[in-house]
Amino acid sequence: MAELKELSAAQQEELLTTLKSRFDENKSRHEGLEWDKVEHKLKSNPAKMLSLHEMERTGGEPDIVGMEEKSGAYIFYDCSAESPKGRRSVCYDPEALASRKKFPPKNSAVELAAKMGIELLSEEQYRELQQLGTFDTKTSSWLKTPEEIRKLGGAIFGDFRFGRVFIYHNGAESYYAARGFRGILKV
Repeated sequence: MAELKELSAAQQEELLTTLKSRFDENKSRHEGLEWDKVEHKLKSNPAKMLSLHEMERTGGEPDIVGMEEKSGAYIFYDCSAESPKGRRSVCYDPEALASRKKFPPKNSAVELAAKMGIELLSEEQYRELQQLGTFDTKTSSWLKTPEEIRKLGGAIFGDFRFGRVFIYHNGAESYYAARGFRGILKV
């Protein structure tokens, strides 16, 4: 991730234009929500705007997929057709990266997500995303892994093949050119 601390006015405007266009083109993802309210909330949260900028910059194509009733927070997921291109070839987490002695990747999904100010999608969230369209037909995405699986050295990922969502496991230290991660951000 670039060492960007805040967005310029021009970068904010460009991001808002991109997000509004995506919002308008994909109304079925967020029925009943109004862009003006979303924009107001975004403008009052510069740190979240920076996270959304990083999601966009790395190919995630973030879009609103809902709103939390209790908190009123808008929920953004990476909605790119395939796992974000700028976040592939990473192992699962820093521990997996440290354990990889031969040919280690440059980063891990968990660490990169933390630097971006987002979290990996959970298995449940990934399944919800797949209800909104067809994602990861050629790639796969690391998912937030339950602690009991991670303690055994594994991590989970998902993809969409043969008309259905598959959740698999792999060693957390593995990495592939076609596997990245998708994030969630609440604003």
